[in-house]
Amino acid sequence: MEVYIKGSIELKKWDTYVKNEQDEIIKDTQQFLQIESVLDETTAKGLAPFGDGIREAYDWLLHKARTDGFQVKEYDGYAAHIEWGSGEEVVGILCHIDVVPGGDDWTSPAFSAQIRDEKIYARGAIDDKGPTMACYYAMKILKDSGVSLGKRIRLIVGTDEESQWRCVDHYFKHETMPTFGFAPDADFPIIYAEKGICDFHYTKKLSNKNGFIQSFQSGQRLNMVPDRANAFLHNIEAHEEELKKSFEQFLLKKDCKGSAETLNGLLKLTVHGVSAHGMEPNDGVNAGLLLATFLLDLSLNEDELAFFQPLVNFFLGDSRGEKLGFSYSNEELGNVTVNLGKMNYELGSHATIGLNVRYPKDAAFEEIKVNLDTGMGQYGFTGEIGSHGEPHMVDKKHPLVRTLSNVYKESTGEEAKLLAIGGGTYARSLDAGVAFGPLFPGQKDLAHQADEHIAIDHLLMITTIYTKAIYELAK
Repeated sequence: MEVYIKGSIELKKWDTYVKNEQDEIIKDTQQFLQIESVLDETTAKGLAPFGDGIREAYDWLLHKARTDGFQVKEYDGYAAHIEWGSGEEVVGILCHIDVVPGGDDWTSPAFSAQIRDEKIYARGAIDDKGPTMACYYAMKILKDSGVSLGKRIRLIVGTDEESQWRCVDHYFKHETMPTFGFAPDADFPIIYAEKGICDFHYTKKLSNKNGFIQSFQSGQRLNMVPDRANAFLHNIEAHEEELKKSFEQFLLKKDCKGSAETLNGLLKLTVHGVSAHGMEPNDGVNAGLLLATFLLDLSLNEDELAFFQPLVNFFLGDSRGEKLGFSYSNEELGNVTVNLGKMNYELGSHATIGLNVRYPKDAAFEEIKVNLDTGMGQYGFTGEIGSHGEPHMVDKKHPLVRTLSNVYKESTGEEAKLLAIGGGTYARSLDAGVAFGPLFPGQKDLAHQADEHIAIDHLLMITTIYTKAIYELAK
């Protein structure tokens, strides 16, 4: 990916600055990635509204910014910005430091930030702590170079992007909107349009009526395809060996991994799937849906059937809303997608099902909601919306788009094709915001997957491109 030789003398100048800083960039990126900045409601408090891990990453980055001579302004632990320059207008760079849970099946621990084959392996390497460090160093390089700019550069630090975006909601209650800006949280060349995104939560109370299922759990986040599902079965003494054999045959038939073991008188069944980003559920294998299909073959009681039947009847093999009657597609943004991200059943307590729905412009959101509520209501579930962001789009002729298109072409020698995506980036928090990198065309997106990583040459390359981009936007 030697793109710099195609650029101008100015671009090569910024590339030289990056190479001079590369040891520090790599070291700081590793340290940043080693902080487990995952939402943890159990440790949420006061100035750590999303838990201790996210607050630790927040403090680490802001301490570094102050040490490096930037102006820092904090907003109650929800968000902050790191600023340099002068002028009335503001170029916003919207980054987030929270990450999804590490998950299973990593070659090295998810927060070790181990370097292998010139790649840094860690949760957040691509989404979004690696690109955040690239943008931070782009600002630092510009500041240290002594260039004079006509606008302020503001790196906005979000802390709740992977959940409910409470960070930017809080931030923009106190701060003015940047003139324009970008988020380094998706793909190059430029993403100018994004789908609407809505989280739905469905719940129902469960009785104490004994059946086979004591508990069932799958999924940690609505925007991740669950890569593991566990069920604890009781009242199975007379059928235990038969169930184990049947489960082994099921795993072979479905060509998936799993296990069956007896623990404290309970039969624990585990299925392993394949994690993927919720914007395209078909890239993964939903472990919860797989296990649900096996359990439905048992003689389940009324409560159990009312939990597992909608999972299979509505969502197995259908991530487009076809079974519920709200499928839609348009040329720019593609299909409605539905990711079944969280499933929980606890005997005598409650059952919950969480969905992440993404829809293109012109899709009928109210129809999606009504059809989901009606379908889930047939099984006794009531629903509520957790968060909802409408589709976002920036005019293709906007100066922001034109400037970043020129930077991309100068950096790579390729035309900047404008993209529309199903993912939701922080760019939609800006009135005039686009996503700009970090992935190049053809690169595999490992966000939310096991062994997420960023190649060191990729990290340095995007640092150069972001330096050039910020300079051109702010000069």
